[in-house]
Amino acid sequence: MDVSIRPIRATEHQELGEITAQAYLGDGLLDFGAEDPYLEQLRAVDRRAAEADVLVAVGADGDVLGGVAYVPPGSPWADIAGEGEAEFRMLAVSPAARGRGAGEALVRACVDRARAAGGLSGIVLSTHPAMHGAHRIYRRLGFARSPERDWSPLPGRPPLLTYRLDL
Repeated sequence: MDVSIRPIRATEHQELGEITAQAYLGDGLLDFGAEDPYLEQLRAVDRRAAEADVLVAVGADGDVLGGVAYVPPGSPWADIAGEGEAEFRMLAVSPAARGRGAGEALVRACVDRARAAGGLSGIVLSTHPAMHGAHRIYRRLGFARSPERDWSPLPGRPPLLTYRLDL
């Protein structure tokens, strides 16, 4: 599949928000389903784009296939990044575009941005334990599990898994 990665356009915010929300819902990643308060954040692409670098994967026809938020150091969107680390969040690909390289292309674009920034020691991410396809991408690209950083966004809920790539 011909996939290109570029910064999101304002006219695509709502579309990517819905792709992201539906990916998380469809994969059963939200503790409270369609009533989960995290859906609001998943759909808040306007805010993400103002405070982080939102990238989209687009097909040859220009259709948005998915997206990700690249979180540079100091961004309010950082969940686990420490000093000298970038992070990425909310990686999502529409179900129809999965298995065609869009997710991997988005991860590679985040890694490239972190390397181009210079002076960073690594890039980190949190992932749901059930996101097995994403875990395969991370391992293939050299990310290693960092279980000492696993964390739970809600008390009493299973922890999110963390990965790190040394730059």
